[in-house]
Amino acid sequence: MLSGCRRALPAALRLAVRGWAGGRGRRRVSTSWSPVGAAFDAKQQRSRLTGQSTGLFGVPELSSPEGFQEAQEKALQETEQLVQKACTTPPGPQIVMIFDQLSDALCRVADLADFVKIAHPDFAFREAAEETCRNIGTMVEKLNTNIELCQSLKQLLANKEVMDSLDPETRQVAELFMFDFEISGIHLDEEKRKRAVDLNVKILDLCNQFLIGAHLPNKIDKQILPEHIRYNFAVEGNYIQITGLHADCSDDLVREAAYKIFLYPNAEQLRCLEELLTSRNHLAQLVGYNTFAHRALQGTMARTPEKVMQFLETLSDRLFQRTLKDFEMMEGMKMKLNPQNSKLMPWDHPYYSGVLRAERYNIEPSLYCPFFSLGACMEGLNFLFNQLLGISLYAEQTEKGELWCEDVRKLDCHFTIRGGRLRKDGEYQLPVVVLMLSLPHSTRSSPTLLTPGMMENLFHEMGHAMHSMLGRTRYQHVTGTRCPTDFAEVPSILMEYFASDYRVVNQFARHFQTGQFSWFILLPLSLLVFYAVLDQLYHGEHPLKRSTTEILKETQEKFYGLPYVPNTAWQLRFSHLVGYGAKYYSYLMSRAIASMVWKQCFVQNPFDRAMGERYRREMLAHGGGKEPMLMVQGMLQKSPSVEDFVNALVSDLDQDFETFFMDSE
Repeated sequence: MLSGCRRALPAALRLAVRGWAGGRGRRRVSTSWSPVGAAFDAKQQRSRLTGQSTGLFGVPELSSPEGFQEAQEKALQETEQLVQKACTTPPGPQIVMIFDQLSDALCRVADLADFVKIAHPDFAFREAAEETCRNIGTMVEKLNTNIELCQSLKQLLANKEVMDSLDPETRQVAELFMFDFEISGIHLDEEKRKRAVDLNVKILDLCNQFLIGAHLPNKIDKQILPEHIRYNFAVEGNYIQITGLHADCSDDLVREAAYKIFLYPNAEQLRCLEELLTSRNHLAQLVGYNTFAHRALQGTMARTPEKVMQFLETLSDRLFQRTLKDFEMMEGMKMKLNPQNSKLMPWDHPYYSGVLRAERYNIEPSLYCPFFSLGACMEGLNFLFNQLLGISLYAEQTEKGELWCEDVRKLDCHFTIRGGRLRKDGEYQLPVVVLMLSLPHSTRSSPTLLTPGMMENLFHEMGHAMHSMLGRTRYQHVTGTRCPTDFAEVPSILMEYFASDYRVVNQFARHFQTGQFSWFILLPLSLLVFYAVLDQLYHGEHPLKRSTTEILKETQEKFYGLPYVPNTAWQLRFSHLVGYGAKYYSYLMSRAIASMVWKQCFVQNPFDRAMGERYRREMLAHGGGKEPMLMVQGMLQKSPSVEDFVNALVSDLDQDFETFFMDSE
């Protein structure tokens, strides 16, 4: 019933829409370019006058870690009252509103806690937020198997006269709530329903454990590594810590060492992954699905794992010869730079593909950083949104206690802190989102400078933010990115096309000292097909016929083409298996749709206001309150096929970038 919670995909930026609840007027989005901007309410106004702390994100209870317990208890008390109300209200639109209030009461706490447990520097806050996430998650699973609560919704759905009188969004939300009941096992007997709840809670715990393990460094005795490469890694006493793959390092030996050490199998992490996959499969079969993939893909645009694999295999076939040619070119480049060891290995691909791009298109990321100050990039986003959507970004001072420090840095991602919805009093509950960006510090001589990749990532995450901020759904259960995963990435990936277009970049990319213009190009797709197929196989038929490592080896050689490296287990670092379990293909499908939208609607004029309004109206406004394929049809005026998706992705690779650059000069 409450799967909308934390469905959102996190910055030193928080956005809050103010002064707009629809209509034709100019829309304003507030933002702070250092950590956070705030949406004001009466409590925050008073706190500014009195100097009192507002609590994190303006929630009074969250002035201390103990406040999470208080916020949680309030949410659970409100939940209990709303459940009673839902069970005694006759069939009508009010039922859907109560269900959404119920979802909002829990999500407002769960979503905020989900962000704080990742981002807060204080362990006590993170621990308290983690406990809150677990407790709210447990309550959600219990509600999803509450027979009496489900019955009240069933009575509404069975009343044809009332259902026919509902507007399309209300009908869609009612059906989504029932869908959540069904995939949670509401049809099972009491003992099996309890088993389903226990499995869901166990899966939550295993997901958290796997995520922690996926990011832990590996340590090795420093004497094992040649002395001349040790300085590339963090040294602690007699040990060297390997925290990542060092994929951009020009030293082949550093990349090889990082790859083999960082991906060395960890028995506890392997056990956690196997138990997670097994538990997901048990849950899926318990509630009536053949595999977890079949359960996870219900409600997406793809709908079935068979359709996903058809898409991935068709795309892989089309890319096969091109991939071989690319590998040959990279091997030639490696031979030129390193004649003693020219064989292309998995740790080489990211580096040498970058070298080829730099050579072919004369792009060197470090040369472009001075053109992409954070301020310039924000001005670029401001200009783009103003042209397309009539939106302005403006700086807003934060409240005392609203954030924990003035320099928040962590993952590159977007969090929904509070979803938008139409409240009972007729006012609109304004959405609040957070963008978290891992950015370099400013210095005395220069502002914060972004690489082209960082700039592209800023545009990507701002696409998610606009999706969340500009949605004006009646129900928070379907606000913004709370929609099928294979549609949720479309607005963010579309922003990458804007970020790669010289006409957009030339509006803001000026050297922070000289004011000179610059431009760069969209980076190509990488290993998404391999990752997506692996994800499908892990969540397919169980028990798995081979170990997860053996499946990875076979899949890598078939869909990627580079050899598996013995004694490595990349899957244990594949953190997307948690949030995107059986849905990793979404990046590819969303990119295909974004490509079609870009080429059909914006490539002629990236500042086309009429197309911008159509984009907002057809794709951004509805969140999950409308079938995603209907939104795509509304934007493209056609219903794309699997072949259309594949053609869109392949045609991106066929672009004549040299002509593109000549046109830009």
